[in-house]
Amino acid sequence: MPGGSVISFNCVDSSLSSLKNCQSYINTGMDIATNVALDLVENRNDVEEVNSMESVMLEYAAMDRELNHYMQAVEATVHQIKRDKPENIPDLKDLVKKKFTALESKNDDSDLKRNEKYIHFMEQLKRMRKQFGPRSDTDANESIEQIDEDIAVTQSQMNFICPITQMEMQKPVRNKVCGHTYEEEAILKIIQRRENQKKKACCPKIGCSHLDVKRSDLVPDEAFKRAIDSQNKQARSMP
Repeated sequence: MPGGSVISFNCVDSSLSSLKNCQSYINTGMDIATNVALDLVENRNDVEEVNSMESVMLEYAAMDRELNHYMQAVEATVHQIKRDKPENIPDLKDLVKKKFTALESKNDDSDLKRNEKYIHFMEQLKRMRKQFGPRSDTDANESIEQIDEDIAVTQSQMNFICPITQMEMQKPVRNKVCGHTYEEEAILKIIQRRENQKKKACCPKIGCSHLDVKRSDLVPDEAFKRAIDSQNKQARSMP
């Protein structure tokens, strides 16, 4: 029944497309949770509040894993049927359920901490804590002026100049491979130009040995941008 097969697979393709949309909602939720956590650190809120956002990120990571497993189960089922070409199409729902259950049975909570967005979240959180620091009993005894002075010193030691444009960065992105930060538009132009030449883009940071910068390796450096904004705000408030 070739006609029936086409209709069934069209339905499956449509469902997969919807699931991918759901995945984009999860990604958006993780981005929002990351920004909330960074806001909390920047405003020196209670550590427990910041840690609660880490729990939210792990919940999102669990949803993302479950969704990925379901999509893998669907795709594997379709591939199996197309390969085996059975005379009668079997129960797709049952086949998908079995494959999905098999994937879920291998779950390990440690997998969640390997989620790419969770890793990015923890890296950004670490950078923000280094810049602003969590509130503690000792901090509470310090004056606001002293805290702000400490932050200013930390930020003054950071280099906000893009290694490509030699100007202060407006939209910094961080290279996940080598850890260097650049202005987004500038590094993307370099990558595009090298691609047009059929060559790889090297990290423009002097002394860096990374020789293959890819778009997929670049992530927004929200912590770095907040440090820049904070320094500029302090500079504007000075008499």
